[in-house]
Amino acid sequence: MQKKSTSRSPHLLDDIILITIMAVLAGCGLIYEYLLSHYAGRVIGAVESAIYTMIGIMIVSMGIGSFMARKIRCAFTGFAWLELFIAIIGCSAILIISSMIAFVQLMPQIISQSFNIPPDSLPQGGLIKTLHQITHYSPYVIGAILGCFIGMEIPLIARVREHIHAQHLVHNTGTIYGADYIGAGIGAAIWITVMLSIEINLSASITASANLLAGFVFWLRYRQHIRYHQLLLAGHIATSILVVAIFSYGGQWSKELNNLLYLDKVVHQQQTRFAQVVLTERHINDQTMPSYNLYLNGRLQFSANDEHIYHKFLVYPALASSARQDNILIIGGGDGLALREVLLWQPKSVTLMDLDPDVIALFKQPQKIVASNIANAILKLNHDSLNDNRVEIINNDAFNGIDQLLSQQRVYDTIIVDLPDPSHPDLNKLYSQVFYQKLKYLLSPDGAMVIQSTSPFHAKNAFISIGNTVSAAGWKNVEQFNFNVPSFGQWGWTIATPMGVSARQRLASQPIKPFEPWLTRGLIQASFEFSKTFYQDKDKIKVNRLGSFTLYRYHQQAWESQQGLNNSWYQDNN
Repeated sequence: MQKKSTSRSPHLLDDIILITIMAVLAGCGLIYEYLLSHYAGRVIGAVESAIYTMIGIMIVSMGIGSFMARKIRCAFTGFAWLELFIAIIGCSAILIISSMIAFVQLMPQIISQSFNIPPDSLPQGGLIKTLHQITHYSPYVIGAILGCFIGMEIPLIARVREHIHAQHLVHNTGTIYGADYIGAGIGAAIWITVMLSIEINLSASITASANLLAGFVFWLRYRQHIRYHQLLLAGHIATSILVVAIFSYGGQWSKELNNLLYLDKVVHQQQTRFAQVVLTERHINDQTMPSYNLYLNGRLQFSANDEHIYHKFLVYPALASSARQDNILIIGGGDGLALREVLLWQPKSVTLMDLDPDVIALFKQPQKIVASNIANAILKLNHDSLNDNRVEIINNDAFNGIDQLLSQQRVYDTIIVDLPDPSHPDLNKLYSQVFYQKLKYLLSPDGAMVIQSTSPFHAKNAFISIGNTVSAAGWKNVEQFNFNVPSFGQWGWTIATPMGVSARQRLASQPIKPFEPWLTRGLIQASFEFSKTFYQDKDKIKVNRLGSFTLYRYHQQAWESQQGLNNSWYQDNN
């Protein structure tokens, strides 16, 4: 036994090095996978399906890469060069994709200027359309390439380890896979706790640095087995310079590319734990102040030019339908714009519950985050509503946060649900029958609740499903209304009362409040009108029960081709 132990001891250091390298590379591989999945969701727009598709493509590609590894004759040389290529692709993939998209987006303008084509006749079909489709799905292509390379790592490092031991190792596969799984778990933890909340190019460069370091340690230990090892060292040095450049300037380059992707100038962007936040600025000739647009994950949230239309229809009918306006609950609305409209009613208290504290910070204390002129514009837009001493801000997921409010036995006169569209399964639960049942217990019997309900024109089934779900939750009077918001198109809301007459009946008998300068009773009453056949299939549209993802699927089917950076840019240009 002693002799056997002695024979193993010379390779102990090699085992430690190789197993550690494998664990590091597994963590890097998982982070690359998450990075590309995350970015694909922004580019393609259908966030959940993009993430699942990317993960599936990369897993299949890793399997293909494992087979391809058999074609590499020298495991030492193949593995060493492989890590260099992975680091190069991993650190630059996001910038490559965004550059391709930006170039294709600019092509119609370049062609238009070159051939004096009118701006309203920009070329969109033929080659331009094909290039749009190619760049739109380019994250999947790069994910497949990277997946193949990552899939080669385990077979190659297993061969390296057996070569060093000069024998077949019975537990070699289990050891390597054990290191791989543990490393991947650590990578997932790093992604969730650190990478998710920092700029995406910064995450890519940090991950590539770990990849390069692991590759350099391998080179340092086994360079005598590596062909062209001096050239490989030069490649490591050059790639290190690239990684440092992306670490230092990647965020700025990304911002400049965003300036191309969006029609307007990007004046602020940040990655929070929950969203990519982009604020753009547009100068309009007949306005002394520029107009600002907010995008979350590439989707327009508001345009300062017409947000008042959306927020007045969101807030005024609900508050006017309530018997009192003393205690108000707003779910979502971290920009403070719905709150601005609520405060016109002079409530005693307002509770605002929003998931993302970084978004609230941007609109509550913008002077700490953006330039003073932009900060002043933000505070002017929301009337500094988030700093009103009557406002209580709760940062929590609404599904869990509502339970806390119920446990505190709180009751509100009006509830305003201003959440993003159900474009992600996590949001689907906030449009479920269970959620609306909970809200009913928070509302006073003579109050009203309003819900932003996506577009009745573009997502008709999703819009009607929200109304059906509220009815299934036990609300007595459920009605829907709509109005045109230029930045969004035709938009809709659902309003409900737990007892008594309907909101529409209540609104019909009330004069418009003196402080409301824009709305009229006629506009409000007309907003409840739909075409004769709009609800003819209402009974066929399903209720969104918790866990069913019914509404999410309705929404995906309707909006999948219209979401993402490409379409945000396109819609702004049209």
